Amino acid sequence: MPSLKELRGRISGVKSTRKITSAMKMVAASKLRRAQNQAEAARPYAETMQRMMSELATASQGMDPSTLPPLLAGTGKDDVHLLVILTSDRGLAGGFNANIIRTARQQIEELKAKGRTVRLLPVGRKGAEIFRRYYPDMIVDSLHNNSGTQQTAYALAQDLAKRVGDLVEAGEIDACSLLRNRFVNAMTQLPQSLALVPLPVAENDNTVHERADGAVYEFEPDEGQLLAQLLPRNLLVQFYAAILESAAGEQGARMTAMDNASRNASKAIERLSLRYNRTRQANITNELIEIISGAEAV
Repeated sequence: MPSLKELRGRISGVKSTRKITSAMKMVAASKLRRAQNQAEAARPYAETMQRMMSELATASQGMDPSTLPPLLAGTGKDDVHLLVILTSDRGLAGGFNANIIRTARQQIEELKAKGRTVRLLPVGRKGAEIFRRYYPDMIVDSLHNNSGTQQTAYALAQDLAKRVGDLVEAGEIDACSLLRNRFVNAMTQLPQSLALVPLPVAENDNTVHERADGAVYEFEPDEGQLLAQLLPRNLLVQFYAAILESAAGEQGARMTAMDNASRNASKAIERLSLRYNRTRQANITNELIEIISGAEAV
């Protein structure tokens, strides 16, 4: 049975832990609102851009892939797949990182089972540590995910878009997918995979319409110049929106995890305090019995 001194030390330690978790919960809650607003503001633009590019990919079906930009139709092969995986730099966020890492590992094994060569570009220290341990030969590069503001998130998205674009243009990869946590609310973040290269075709073939009057569209500048600007921008927009979604999900997951930790610490303090009081009462009772026994003996 632990002594009263040991119990007091445990209670003091748990109280200190509760102060830390409560402070982390308040910090995460204060950051969550801003991160959520940024993610929700970027989501419609990213979804519209993705839908527009999917319609473009649908319209290009049946054309010779060698005549299309690699960012639109890929390289024409399906051998080398790059997975860009968004995790956080810091932990103490519940299952936020574990869920996306589990999803990534499942996708890696599925691609390997199909005979594909997999390359990884983890973003965030937590993901990079895991993938260096399990798949050291697959990692082409890794980046930190310290996207605390819109400016740093945009800079990271620019870096990612340039790296992926360069790999595609050089023919080093044939396909690219983005794995990230989609923010739903403070308690729910859904791991999702988004195909970036080649662009997925629109699910509904009716999304591409032809004018009944046979109107001819003129482009200024021409189609090639438009695609040269739109395709890299689509990569940038998708990465930027995903980084903002991931940042909001991280703060929500951390707030929820720290709230649960604070509640568990309070329950532990109650149990330890009850045990302390019972032990103290038992010690007092034993001392009284010894005093009474000694007085009767005299």
